[in-house]
Amino acid sequence: MPDYAALKKKVDELAAREWDTPALEARIKKLAKDGIPSKKLDPKEMLANKQQILDRVQLRAEEYNFILKNCAQGTALALMEEFGQGNMEIIKAMSPFPSIGGTGDICGGITGSLINFGLYFSSDNPLDYDAKGLAIMNAQKFIALFEEALGDRHCAKIIETVTIGYAINPGESEEAMMTFAKEKGFEKCGLPPGTGVRLAAGLIIDSMK
Repeated sequence: MPDYAALKKKVDELAAREWDTPALEARIKKLAKDGIPSKKLDPKEMLANKQQILDRVQLRAEEYNFILKNCAQGTALALMEEFGQGNMEIIKAMSPFPSIGGTGDICGGITGSLINFGLYFSSDNPLDYDAKGLAIMNAQKFIALFEEALGDRHCAKIIETVTIGYAINPGESEEAMMTFAKEKGFEKCGLPPGTGVRLAAGLIIDSMK
C-alpha cells in the first residue's frame, strides 16, 4: 500500500523546487553533443556507495523529466548516464513513450527503466535467451515494486491519485497540456521517474553482490 502522505509531501516539494533551467539545458546539450560517457563499473564501489548513487540518480531523473518534458526520456537518461550505458539515439527513440504515446497507459517511469534493464542484463547476442530471461525477471520485480510504491503502473491513474489529484491526460489535447503545465505537472510528475530510477538502480546494484 503506497504511503500517500509521503508521496503528497514529495509532490509538493517538487512543485516548490527552484529549477536551474540554464544549467539543466547545458547538461542536456553536452550529452547530445558528446554522448553518454561509458563507465567501467566497480561492483564493490557501487555496493558501498549505493545510497549516494540512488539519491543522485533520483535527482537526475527529476531534473531530466522537468527539462525534457518527457518522463520516459528523463528516466532512461538518468539511468544510462549513471551506469554508463546506451546512447542518445535511444533517448531520441523514447520520445513517444510517455504514457505510451500520450494515451494515459504505462508510465514513462517504467518504460524508461525497462530500457536500462535490457541494456544492463541482456546480451549483444540476440540468441542469448538466458540473458533475455534475466532482463525480464528483473523487469517483473521492478514493476511490482513500482506499483507498490505509487499504487499503479498507469500514467492516468498516477496523475489522478498522486501527482495532480484529478483525472487529466495531458497528451489528449493542447488544452489539456496547457492545464497540466499550469498545475506544475512537469514539476510534480518528476515523482514517477525519480521513484522508478531509484528502484531500478537498486535492483541493478543489488545484482552485483
